[in-house]
Amino acid sequence: GILNVTKRFRLHEDCVVVTPTDTIKDRYIYSRFLAVVPSLTDSSESVSGQRPNTSVEQGSGLLSTLVGERSVTQRWERGEISNFQYLMHLNTLAGRSYNDLMQYPVFPWILADYDSEELDLTNPKTFRNLAKPMGAQTDERLAQYKKRYKDWEDPNGETPAYHYGTHYSSAMIVASYLVRMEPFTQIFLRLQGGHFDLADRMFHSVREAWYSASKHNMADVKELIPEFFYLPEFLLNSNNFDLGYKQNGTKLGDVLLPPWAKGDPREFIRVHRKALECDYVSSHLHEWIDLIFGYKQQGGPAIDAVNVFHHLFYEGQVDIYNINDPLKETATIGFINNFGQIPKQLFKKPHPPKRTRSRNNGESSGVPISLSCATDKIFFHHLDNLRPSLTPVKELKEPVGQIIFTDKGVLGVEQNKVLIPPNWNKTFAWGYADLSCRVANYESDKALIVYECLSEWGQIFCTICPNPKLVVSGGTSTTICVWEMGISKEKAKALTLKQALHGHTDAVTCLTASSAYHIIVSGSRDRTCIIWDLNKLSFVTQLRGHRAPVSALCINELTGDIVSCAGTYIHVWNINGNPVVNVNTFTGRSQQILCCCVSEMNEWDTQNVIVTGHSDGVVRFWRMEFLQVPETPVPEEPIKLPENIHESSADAQIDGDAQDEESSDSDLEDQSSIQDPKPKQVLSGSATNKAKAISGRAAWFVDGDESKRWADQLSLDEKDGFVFVNYSEGQPKLQSQTQQQPQVQSHIQHHQLHQQSMQNEIKRHHQLRQGYRWERQLVFRSKLTMHTAFDRKDNGHPAEITALGISKDHSKILIGDARGRVFSWSVSDQPGRAAADHWIKDDGGDCCLGCSVRFSLTERRHHCRNCGQLF
Repeated sequence: GILNVTKRFRLHEDCVVVTPTDTIKDRYIYSRFLAVVPSLTDSSESVSGQRPNTSVEQGSGLLSTLVGERSVTQRWERGEISNFQYLMHLNTLAGRSYNDLMQYPVFPWILADYDSEELDLTNPKTFRNLAKPMGAQTDERLAQYKKRYKDWEDPNGETPAYHYGTHYSSAMIVASYLVRMEPFTQIFLRLQGGHFDLADRMFHSVREAWYSASKHNMADVKELIPEFFYLPEFLLNSNNFDLGYKQNGTKLGDVLLPPWAKGDPREFIRVHRKALECDYVSSHLHEWIDLIFGYKQQGGPAIDAVNVFHHLFYEGQVDIYNINDPLKETATIGFINNFGQIPKQLFKKPHPPKRTRSRNNGESSGVPISLSCATDKIFFHHLDNLRPSLTPVKELKEPVGQIIFTDKGVLGVEQNKVLIPPNWNKTFAWGYADLSCRVANYESDKALIVYECLSEWGQIFCTICPNPKLVVSGGTSTTICVWEMGISKEKAKALTLKQALHGHTDAVTCLTASSAYHIIVSGSRDRTCIIWDLNKLSFVTQLRGHRAPVSALCINELTGDIVSCAGTYIHVWNINGNPVVNVNTFTGRSQQILCCCVSEMNEWDTQNVIVTGHSDGVVRFWRMEFLQVPETPVPEEPIKLPENIHESSADAQIDGDAQDEESSDSDLEDQSSIQDPKPKQVLSGSATNKAKAISGRAAWFVDGDESKRWADQLSLDEKDGFVFVNYSEGQPKLQSQTQQQPQVQSHIQHHQLHQQSMQNEIKRHHQLRQGYRWERQLVFRSKLTMHTAFDRKDNGHPAEITALGISKDHSKILIGDARGRVFSWSVSDQPGRAAADHWIKDDGGDCCLGCSVRFSLTERRHHCRNCGQLF
């Protein structure tokens, strides 16, 4: 049938793009479709089906109002979609497309600060004036453009007065931004006559591009493209193109980034996207929309806003089919093609502003709206305040293999089963003695279909269902088999081999898939992962460098980042298979990573975590952060490995990355009961360099490989309180006990000194020291040990962590273990250490503070047997 129908504009004329498939029936449908094209090209619709004379703030009719239907604009106003999503919607509705460089999606410059070490998103001076076009960002240029408009005279009377003779978006502007990536390199060369432009005119620095477009160059008023907010690759000259030398002798290569990007394109994209979504931009974005898509695009409001372009840029200003002079017709078409086109006008009235929750008296917060709510229950914002369910929320007969959150509740299956989307009411099971596989009902576990055709492929170790039609399996055969399940009743019992993917040299141990990026990733005992194209079912690339058989995989559906775990190592790769960061989680005891997952809320949020489940029964949280490391690495010494280390990590090259943890997890948790007037910072590092922790001071700068690894305890434990050092935010959180000891007065002064010292360190943290460079690293942030950890004596039935799951709203994280139990962790309503997965031993307390039940002489007094409250 017809795959897609899209409304577009070609040379300012309405047109419809139809994508049919090639069959006799489809050609008939296509011919019938052409008969009704004139009615489709009627430009009587605006945003989300609204008529031009309809207010964008209300629905398109009584029915839509009754059923609660909302337009795209209304959804954006309520904060239901992000600023990025809304701008893409507007570009699409205005006929702009990735398939047309002359009408490429246009995005605004949003920042004016490209010199600071750290962006202050609460300072209005950080941002570009979104109420003014690029030509009016400085008073000097504004005056010159006004003078041009005022003094304009055309002797022929054919060209009306205008402010700007160049456009903010054209094929050349788009190609110049993307020149380091194919196929845009070849497009740029064709536009330039077969050679690169002069090096001084090439896009080589974000800062210089901003100053050129906003201040220095009267012929430059260009805006940005969407790639500035999601695609770090376009900033790198990965293909090593010879872009020439500037007049000062500088060789062009990668794009020069502002200091706040820390020299990393990924960090530039993250911070830039965070700025796009912050409250200040959300509060003023409607002003820019008025200029580009709204009522200030044309007419009197455009003149007042100094926003008038050459008349040939506008829709409806010229009818090229009625130009009799061939030379003039060719020149007009060339002008429209090469110099840009104004988007279709979507709004005739002022665009409504976005409702921001954290604005007070006009002041705005730099925190994105979705993150600004102080009462949010997002689990990774409160890692030091998570509380588990007292009993399992689900219990299975075998080790948990998969956990899924649905509207109906929590679903879980054993390790030899996988749930089939999208209804999740059926399971695909394997691992039977006859090597058969079965589709069964989830509730009753009754087998509906038995497949015996898989037996020739040997024993299956792992299976995934990327969609209702496909099953992907891997095992001892080293081959990944892609099977197609019959959907219709006639073919329901058929399982057809669609493709056998060859690439691994040993058994396939784990599989994962991404529906957003259409890829499959497989992990194997051969210590490699392979990325496969889910659509073409073909090889893409191989991920090498694992030190042990790959045991767990997951894909971030927002960023496309791939997390692979092997032995005690975590590796992070980008969607193209390039390594981003890795860390060794080895803590001195035998513990392997068995499962992993990632948080996927707001990709610009630095607090997002990678979650790993380990064989020691501990769930650990990791964050990607920037630390300062010396430019000259410190020589490393080999570390003697314990003899009892697990086989799969025995051959791991644990050098300077290995942690030398001096005490176990349970010991660390009990350390807080030791009466010590001086706070201790427990950090771990290589055997060569011990952490140089100063009493009461966070080690922001760590020498050598010390910065690479952190122990499981990043806290300052002392008798009268608990300080959690959050390196992501650079702000210490002081949480005092419910009952303070009498000696607490003597420590108040110490805390004040500590906080003052901490603030000084925070300021130093964002300033790059001489001889150091920024390096992205995986940093340990917190852990969950209750119910499952082997090192905790109060856990009656410890077990390995075999599965992890996160709720869609990220309010809960589910932990599945080898005993078949699933525990739910969520943010406690009682902030502070008393409610979290930590406690302080208090022999003086004789009863529960929550329900007043008295403790017995023999029981440990860190949690109540009656109400379950933790202390």
